[in-house]
Amino acid sequence: MEKGDIIKWEYDAWIVEDGKEELFDTTNEELAKENGIHDPTVKYGPMYSIVGAERLIKGMEEELLQAEVGKEYIVTIPPENAYGERDPKLVKIHSYREIARKLAERDKNAYPQVGMEVVIDNKRGKIVTVTPGRVVIDFNHPLAGKTLKYRFKVVEKVEGEVEKVKAILDMDYGKDVDEFKIDVSDDDIVIELADTCKYDSSWSIAKYMIVSDIRDYVANKNVKFVEVYKKKEENKEADTESGNEEEQKSSDNEKVGENEENKEE
Repeated sequence: MEKGDIIKWEYDAWIVEDGKEELFDTTNEELAKENGIHDPTVKYGPMYSIVGAERLIKGMEEELLQAEVGKEYIVTIPPENAYGERDPKLVKIHSYREIARKLAERDKNAYPQVGMEVVIDNKRGKIVTVTPGRVVIDFNHPLAGKTLKYRFKVVEKVEGEVEKVKAILDMDYGKDVDEFKIDVSDDDIVIELADTCKYDSSWSIAKYMIVSDIRDYVANKNVKFVEVYKKKEENKEADTESGNEEEQKSSDNEKVGENEENKEE
């Protein structure tokens, strides 16, 4: 692989600690279910990534650069090449009243509990201790200080501008990707939006990342998003029924006329 390559890959990931291994992430849905970490909101299966874009941990970026398509690898990544060592300075003490107030601003029924994930001053942390007067929050990454083991395989190196755009849509948006229509010319990349985008607030954020990734990893072209609202289909069935009614009325009128003539005779 080279930096900037878009790949489709699959992996299983474990925390290695005290001679034991605990699965914490996988692209295999059955394996996730077997290990009790299945998330119904996650889309399982091989995923797309951009090699060297610094969106993966350092150790995995380095491994992917050396990987060959179709070959399975098992690697162990130490904390310094994963999520770093734990930093005691990132364990903070807050007053119970302060945290309770901030939680209530988002949810009036929420209150500090051990194990709860919170966002305080734009920093994500986990509550580790709760007493009547104070709350201790650990702002270290949950995997900080952990040695990780990965089993992974690059399934495909994505080639062609249309396929790369599809991969970026999947990475940056991830919804109804097959419903997008993509047309590429010398100067333009035109993307007809899936209907989902028309009422999905997350699209307005995703599209800027999509444009940036297309320019950086596909081609420096004009990117155009097109919303199509198709015209209403004519109700042929209603027209047919209406026509039949008119024919029936005309036939009935003819019969009435015939009957009147017969009476006169």
